[in-house]
Formats: sequence, C-alpha cells, structure tokens
Amino acid sequence: MKNEISIVNPGSIAEEMDIEAGDKLLSINGKKINDIIDYKFLISDNYVVVEIEKKNDEIWELEIEKEYDEDLGVEFKDFILDKPKSCHNKCIFCFIDQLPKGMRKTLYFKDDDSRLAFLQGNFVTLTNMSENDIDRIIQYKISPINVSVHTTNPELRIKMIHNRFAGNLYDRLKKLTGSGIKINCQIVLCPGINDNYELEKTIEDLYKLYPQIENVAVVPVGITKYRDGLFDLKLYDKFSAAEQLDRMKKLQDRYLAEIGKPFVRMSDEFYVLSGRDVPETEFYDNFKQLEDGVGMIRLFRNNIKNNLSKLNGKLKGSFTLITGKSACFEIKKAADKIMQVNKNINVDVIGIVNNFFGNTITVAGLITAHDIIDQLKNKKLGKNIIIPDCMLRKGYEISSSKSRIFLDDVTVEKLESKLNSNISICNYSGEDLIDIIIKNCDIE
Repeated sequence: MKNEISIVNPGSIAEEMDIEAGDKLLSINGKKINDIIDYKFLISDNYVVVEIEKKNDEIWELEIEKEYDEDLGVEFKDFILDKPKSCHNKCIFCFIDQLPKGMRKTLYFKDDDSRLAFLQGNFVTLTNMSENDIDRIIQYKISPINVSVHTTNPELRIKMIHNRFAGNLYDRLKKLTGSGIKINCQIVLCPGINDNYELEKTIEDLYKLYPQIENVAVVPVGITKYRDGLFDLKLYDKFSAAEQLDRMKKLQDRYLAEIGKPFVRMSDEFYVLSGRDVPETEFYDNFKQLEDGVGMIRLFRNNIKNNLSKLNGKLKGSFTLITGKSACFEIKKAADKIMQVNKNINVDVIGIVNNFFGNTITVAGLITAHDIIDQLKNKKLGKNIIIPDCMLRKGYEISSSKSRIFLDDVTVEKLESKLNSNISICNYSGEDLIDIIIKNCDIE
C-alpha cells in the first residue's frame, strides 16, 4: 500500500506520537504526499500537521512542533513512496543491456529518477524528465543532483544516448545551475567517441558553470562478454588511458591555478591501466567522488597507513582478502605492510577473475558469489575471509538495508556455508580493515 510505514525508529517523534508500522501517511499540512521528495520537503518545517491512517482505518490528525528539518523517524515500505521512473534511453555503453539472462528482474530495470539521484547518489541523464520535473527540482531545491553528461555536443549526445531529446542537456544544466542547484557530473568515456577533443570541449563547457557544477568524474566504459548485437565499443589500454590522463592534466593544471581545484578528475582505473601512480590526497578534495571510483586507491592507502599502529604484536590470525583483479596489486601491498608490522598475522589476497561478466570486468563491485565459490572451493583459505561491501547489492530494490546479497542473488550466509569460513564485510575504502583483523585475531 502506498505510503505505508514499515519501521518506526526508537525514540523518534513518530514513536512518541504512537505512530506504528503498518500505518499510512496521508498528508502533511493538508498536502497529499506523492513521493519521498514531497515528504522530505513538507516535513522540514518547525510546525506540521500530519494526517495518519491507522491500521484500524481511523484517521489521526497530529499537530507536531519540532526542530527545523527534523524527521518523523520512520521508514516506508516503498523507499521513494512511488515507483521509480524508468529510463527510455538506449545508451551505447549501458551496462544493464550487457547483463546475462536469468538474473532477478530488478537488475534489468533502468532508473533515471532525480529522486534517487538526490537520495542515493544515482545519476540521471535529464532526458527522461519534463519541464515540470525540472521546475520541481528547482522549487524543492533538490540539491545536489548527479547528472550523466558524457558529452555537451548535442548531436553526439543524441547518438550516444539514442534519445532525440538528449541534445538539450546544456540548456537544462544552465537552467538548474542558474536557479542555485548544485550538480555533480559524470562522463562515461568511450574510446574514439567522446574522448580526446570531445572530452576537452565537454569539460570546458561544464567549467563555465562552476561553481554550481562542483566537479566532474570521468570513468572508462565497462564491457561485459554479453554484447551481441550491441554497439561496437573498445576498451582503453595502457597507451590510450595515458593519453586521456595527459589531456586532462593540462586542464587540471589550469583549473588548479584559477580556482584551486582540478575540477575534473579521472577514475582510478585510468591510472591502473596506464601504470601510473594516483595523485596525492589534496588532489581529491575530501574524496567526494568515491562512488565513481575516483580516489579510492589513495584513500585506501591513507586508511591503512593511519591504522597500522593499532596492530599488537601479541595478535595472531590468518585472513584471506577477496577482491577484483584491478585492486589486487594494491591490496597485496597493504597486506604486506600489515604482515611486516606483525609477523603472527598472515594475510593472503586473492583477485577473482570475473567469469560471470567476462574477464574485461575487473572491479570488485561486480564480482559474483558463484565466481568466488568456483575459484576458492579448492584453495586453502585463512580462518577468516574479508570481502569489500561494494560486492553486495544496494538500492531501492533491496528489501532491507541489512540485506547482504551478491549480484547473483547469493547471500553472504550461503557463501559462508559453501566456503565453510567466517566472512567479514569491510568498507571498500579500507577504513575498518585493520579493526576487522584485530577483532578476529587470537591473543597469544
């Protein structure tokens, strides 16, 4: 049922007002709640009148005085109180189009919803939105939002996104930024299509809208083995990745001189592919683009370095860290540092080959449980296995924030059973890796 409350948080306003799971939120200040954005906007006032339909069909009208922006303290059965808006694009690089058959239905759903862009950090193309949708973002001050740009060349964007309305992007960006909306931009870079000169032109266009456009992340296209009948795309290699880094370096140096920030940042994959080291910590401006894989290596190194002193010489344990092929070398370096500090702790690192999607996919976030099981079932493993949390699904389609499930629908508990090992889940940034190791060690 729409607007049904599923959880009432202990100590919350809702609990104090005897609101219960199963009740339904009807209105706030006399206005109907159509989705989560209505709720977030209308509930923010210091004084609100909330209309609740109880499980016994009684209608309660509750007058509530509270702190500004204080929430009722509820979670809803449907995360956004509405069905997410689907994407009608046919992007030449779309990852969902490259999924194999037989996975759960929600994985094939393409969202292009500004509400998810605001609440979960999802990216939107702005092509599946009406002018009323744009006006609503401005009215409710939904900011920041994340926009998939790819190119500011109207003809090229229409071709890449395969949507005849995709060419109006820059006008919409100007309207949003001119109304005070902050925007983070992402570019999926495809060799020979939107890179080189086209990339430089796109970055320069976006820079004109700084500081409302705060930053731009550039990520390389990902290609699975399931591309039959799809647009012919190539991957970046050592030479072509280095070329893109060099082109962006010239712009970054200029922007650093002008605004003190590089404005555009390349994802870590470009540095790994080119064999170059990632920039220093200051370059990443508090690591705001981690979800795009920008600065993950540098942050991981920092977290390991800052936590090594916690290790005690009396601790003893054996661990297997599981990751993707692209991060394997970096994590092995961290494991070596841990073992140098304490020789009683053994840390083995295994990079999983992605047979499920194809060996061109090397990131940890797309590793499936089946590949882990197939490649570890005959190996001698540490007493404790550690995986990064990015291997587990997140999002509106997962029924609970506590769900621990891989892309192929296998739960962490089932993986533990198959490998006959205890599995711990580590933040992908490595911030709690050493704490997890300490927790699972014995003391001599």
